[in-house]
Amino acid sequence: MDRRAFLQSLGGAAAGALVLTRAGAASASEHHELAHTTPHPTRGPVPPATSGARPTLLQPGQPHVVTPNGSTLPWRIVDGVKVGHLVAAPVAHEFAPGMRAEAWGYNGSTPGPTIEAVEGDRLRLYVTNRLPEPTTVHWHGLVLPNGMDGVAGLNQPPIPPGETWVYEFVAKHPGTFMYHPHYDEMTQMALGMAGMFIVHPRTPRSHVDRDFVLMTHEWKLEVGARRPDPNAMNDFNVLTFNSRAFPGTQPLLIGVGERVRIRFGNLSAMDHHPIHLHGLWFHETATDGGFIPASAQRPETTVLVPVGSTRVIEFVATEPGDWAMHCHMTHHVMTQMGHGLPNAVGADLSRVDHRMSRALPSYMTMGTRGMGGMGEMVMDVPPNSLPMRGAEGPFSYVDMGGMFTVLKVREDPERADPADWYAHPPGSVAGPASAEALRRDGIGA
Repeated sequence: MDRRAFLQSLGGAAAGALVLTRAGAASASEHHELAHTTPHPTRGPVPPATSGARPTLLQPGQPHVVTPNGSTLPWRIVDGVKVGHLVAAPVAHEFAPGMRAEAWGYNGSTPGPTIEAVEGDRLRLYVTNRLPEPTTVHWHGLVLPNGMDGVAGLNQPPIPPGETWVYEFVAKHPGTFMYHPHYDEMTQMALGMAGMFIVHPRTPRSHVDRDFVLMTHEWKLEVGARRPDPNAMNDFNVLTFNSRAFPGTQPLLIGVGERVRIRFGNLSAMDHHPIHLHGLWFHETATDGGFIPASAQRPETTVLVPVGSTRVIEFVATEPGDWAMHCHMTHHVMTQMGHGLPNAVGADLSRVDHRMSRALPSYMTMGTRGMGGMGEMVMDVPPNSLPMRGAEGPFSYVDMGGMFTVLKVREDPERADPADWYAHPPGSVAGPASAEALRRDGIGA
């Protein structure tokens, strides 16, 4: 029996888990141009973002938004024009340790580098095509001349392989946007060709201490395969932030009382993503259509990021700790889980175990009592896959994966190690109830 048949015979699903890697978190000094304000009170709702901030002092080419597991496009200034270069090409990509794929991207990565500009900048973006087929770049959400919109056949001819073309336009409107191909979108976007495009307002509308960008994506990567399947329409099994899945995502490191902005972009093929944050609430301050007036903002703990859209949230974290942030579609926080398999929960398969052990001594039935803890079992998995694999957390095994990361809130974030777990104060961790407490409170055992 091969591994695929073995998994199908179990009716089980695979779950990824949590291994934190060092994060590249932005320091307050990197955001001095987004003027620091007095921290909000540690109790009570976080007020909506308001206008009236000081003018920005952004310098050309200096990154101001942090892209976990990613990078920022560098600029050259030529006669007052910001000049950048995107190279569309195949890339060797790692979703997480133990799982790699041959993807497509820009400048050697998926997603491509985050593009940052300031309202009113004139931009000149060269695009070199090193793919085996033509491509274009569409600047998703930006208002620009029609001939620069990047729709193959409608606004321009496609860029042939081996050629370099140029786009030039003024970034007229501030906001959080995206970029992606508009030629053979199904294949090129499914293989990872996308990126975020940030246009900072010349006069900031609100102050933040840290500014992050996360792009959601969904992939179909068969167990053991090296190439994502661009023909998938609904059976996606690798869900990512910035093209990384647990155990490969970087945590977001912030300070207690700091105001934080997170910009989400969704160029997934089919699915909207309700992104839920633990331990705080936030206000949605912008979409790719523009800023949301303070009077229209309301406190939330989950933001729905529709396909083809961006959403921006701002908050102040008041409670230190390691807080989960994840898509709340439960299948989106699992990696290479099985779909369409029989349901074995509650079934008595002891006789099956006995009979199968004669032919396959290492056989074990899984899924009859649920799938929690499957990743802890020591067993072989196919190469280049992450089914039933995770890692130990500070208290026990963590059976989360996929579109999941951690918001690490620290009193002194500049000196904190992003790889360290939060040190809980004594008496602040849930644990077994004592017999004395049960008697005291009249709780039956």
